[in-house]
Amino acid sequence: MANPPIRPSAHGGQGQLRIIGGEWRSRRLDFPNAEGLRPTPDRVRETLFNWLAPYISGARVLDAFTGSGALYLEALSRGAGMALALDVNATAIASLRKHLDTLKCGQGQLLQSDTLRYLETQTPTPFDLVFLDPPFSKNLLQPACELLESKGWLANNAWIYTESEAVPSSLGLPANWRLHREKKAGNVHYALWERSGEQ
Repeated sequence: MANPPIRPSAHGGQGQLRIIGGEWRSRRLDFPNAEGLRPTPDRVRETLFNWLAPYISGARVLDAFTGSGALYLEALSRGAGMALALDVNATAIASLRKHLDTLKCGQGQLLQSDTLRYLETQTPTPFDLVFLDPPFSKNLLQPACELLESKGWLANNAWIYTESEAVPSSLGLPANWRLHREKKAGNVHYALWERSGEQ
């Protein structure tokens, strides 16, 4: 008799992500399968949140292209003071809203919105930590970074996390962002940047 597939849920209209650390450690949550939704892998998230460990407690967090919500939920689990998730995909936002209810989390805010339009038109409040993991090949990363910097969305010494197909040093990000750490997993480059308030 053939063995059943190991992860049938991955092909049944939804996938699953695991929260790695913090209050909800080891909780498994479903997310909808939709174009462009690719959760940041566990080992990448573990590395990233090791980098961020001294800065996450009480931080104001923006997950600008939240998708599955893996980074957003991880930040809330680890003590972020508040977190706002943006995504244009209504199904992704509805799924995350359900998770926040299940987890009885009052620090999470969710908006179905085009991220670039939101950053361009809304009144900014400074964030301490921003996650930027946009769908690839859509030229979203650099414009988002420019808007974050020019419109006043970042605290003086904010941290910004990026995922990209291109090498971080080639992204042309704002001059006052210093590359703090970078790694590569498969074809994806991930990097943590530290913003200096000094122009």
